[in-house]
Amino acid sequence: MHLQPCAPPSEPDLNTPEVALPVLVHRPQLQTSPLVFASPHSGRDYPDAFVAAARLDLQSLRRSEDSFVDELFAAAPANGAPLVTALFPRAFCDANREAWELDPAMFLGPLPAWVNTTSARVGAGLGTIARIVASGETIYRGKLDFAEAQTRIERFWRPFHATLRETLDETQARFDRCLLIDCHSMPGLSQASRERADIILGDAHGTACAPRVIRRVEECLTALGFRVRRNDPYAGGYITRHYGRPREGMHALQIEICRSLYMDEKRIERSAGFSVMQDRIAQLIATLSVHAGFIDPG
Repeated sequence: MHLQPCAPPSEPDLNTPEVALPVLVHRPQLQTSPLVFASPHSGRDYPDAFVAAARLDLQSLRRSEDSFVDELFAAAPANGAPLVTALFPRAFCDANREAWELDPAMFLGPLPAWVNTTSARVGAGLGTIARIVASGETIYRGKLDFAEAQTRIERFWRPFHATLRETLDETQARFDRCLLIDCHSMPGLSQASRERADIILGDAHGTACAPRVIRRVEECLTALGFRVRRNDPYAGGYITRHYGRPREGMHALQIEICRSLYMDEKRIERSAGFSVMQDRIAQLIATLSVHAGFIDPG
């Protein structure tokens, strides 16, 4: 059955007990920090129906993951900051896109007029429902019904963002300011032709957080021995750009960590460097949380 609504569906009621949220918030016993950490691409709960519909095996589908990033930032709650993690995988539904960035070539029949079919992400095959995995291989054997996209966005994308929004609002209400650190990973091999960076910070070219915020995070990372670059080639996706409102005391900063520092990218396994990286990230979280005065209330 084809569903053709005339406007984007409203947000579902998430307070009913029947709704199992596809997002997990690791909360501290007492939130003492104005920081919130999010990991929207480390989810690894692959629905059986999705895997069955794909022309790729599970290992290939997992190449779109920011594998183990949620574990790298696991020290957040112990330092008084919540960590919001998506449980669903990026290849299934991308929480770092607008709700309705869809490629019309992927679907049976025309899409509603309000769907964003022309964004650069859609053109690259990496919309809210991706056409390809990160390595460039096509995900699906055939075309999808638009109802499938609706289901994923309503049951996965919207609950993730409703939960993240609530966590950010609670934090800002408590501290009169908030810094969202959006946690991601980047392929190590992609930097072969450029000066290598261990970490790339993205503030949407100065629009998503105050200058002192990105400067302080960069200083902490450099002190920990990381080579850091800003905004090139990752300036921040939907989450950073959407939630970053520095003039209102809501700052957002994307962090991309080179995967080769902590994992085997081909096997998608933690490497011998994982525990070292996890410890260094824990030091970063502790420093930022204890000395949070750099976060401008607006």
